[in-house]
Amino acid sequence: MNANNNLLSCDERTVTPHFLRLTSASDLQQWESLRDTLGVVVFDTIEAQLKEIIKLRNPHRELTDQLDAQERPKLLNGKSLDEYGVWVFYPWLSRLVHLLDEAEFIECRTNRNKYKITEAEQQILSTKKVGVAGLSVGQSVSLTMAMERAFGELRIADFDLLDLSNLNRIRTGIHNLGLPKTTIVAREIAEIDPFLKVVIYSDGLTEENLHDFMTKGGNLDLMIDECDGLHMKYELRVKAKKLGIPVVMDTSDNGMIDVERYDLDSNYPILHGLMDGIDYSKAKGLKKNEDKVPYALPIMGLSHLSVKMKASMLEIDQSINTWPQLASSVIYGGGLTGDLVRRIFLNETTISGRFLAAPDRILSTPVEVKKNDLHFPEFEPNRKEQPEEFK
Repeated sequence: MNANNNLLSCDERTVTPHFLRLTSASDLQQWESLRDTLGVVVFDTIEAQLKEIIKLRNPHRELTDQLDAQERPKLLNGKSLDEYGVWVFYPWLSRLVHLLDEAEFIECRTNRNKYKITEAEQQILSTKKVGVAGLSVGQSVSLTMAMERAFGELRIADFDLLDLSNLNRIRTGIHNLGLPKTTIVAREIAEIDPFLKVVIYSDGLTEENLHDFMTKGGNLDLMIDECDGLHMKYELRVKAKKLGIPVVMDTSDNGMIDVERYDLDSNYPILHGLMDGIDYSKAKGLKKNEDKVPYALPIMGLSHLSVKMKASMLEIDQSINTWPQLASSVIYGGGLTGDLVRRIFLNETTISGRFLAAPDRILSTPVEVKKNDLHFPEFEPNRKEQPEEFK
């Protein structure tokens, strides 16, 4: 029996897995066909997932055979193990994976966020639309937010293909060389959580698609700028300011991160005024990196750059091709940005400005460690309600 050709079809732009629920006759037929298809690998850990969700719902009880026998029939509700949950087929992997269906999957996957992220906060985050332009730091922050489930929809834009030299900072495998960066990020998110919505713009951000990127299907709640195009850095801010969309940018050097809360202050100057008086239309189409430097320096702020980044700037188009980025800085920046975006969405911060969270400064002076400096919220045994401070 041959699997449905539409399911097996895959090219470099394929980023969406297929969902099969066996209570549907057509899905059952496709599932049976896939299982019989040479090269398709089946991953079925649904029993372990059932045990996990039973344990997570009963944290005060030991997971015993008795507890499993008591709770499992309630979950299955008359369905067989094969029918329970959803089967997800990844055509680019030729893998068929059995999972808890969406609500239980989300419940289980976000359980260990508690109570750094409460259930109410997780619900708020699930409604947010985030745009990411540029997928170096952008890849790191996209995956961080996906793992925390800090958005409901992610729009990603990058025109570039993965080069071997990108692997000094982009976490992916050599088998992805030559693929669009948008494809790589969308697939990795789908492999973490197939229920998250990711919209890709593989031509990058352009003047033609910028409005769609920010508004189609509803306005973005936040824009993350990690793009290289200096002209587009200006244009996306002009658009975001008109629409009242906050912008966050990590520079992956010296822990530098910029926040522009156009949602709170429509008069806030573009990039804190650093772009004032400069005609960024002249930066459009510049090919040589040394020609871009006069436009890039006002954005980065020479006094805010690390010593080694300043030295590297002098070597662009001499001994190196472009400005350097390190994996540690990119991953660190992705974590910082992901944390900041979450706090913006939860109204834990309202400030605009430029911030420096340079690791060499943070790690230069240890904090004082005090014995018996302990304070925990008061939990009652087997308490059902969250402590008030977590609500």
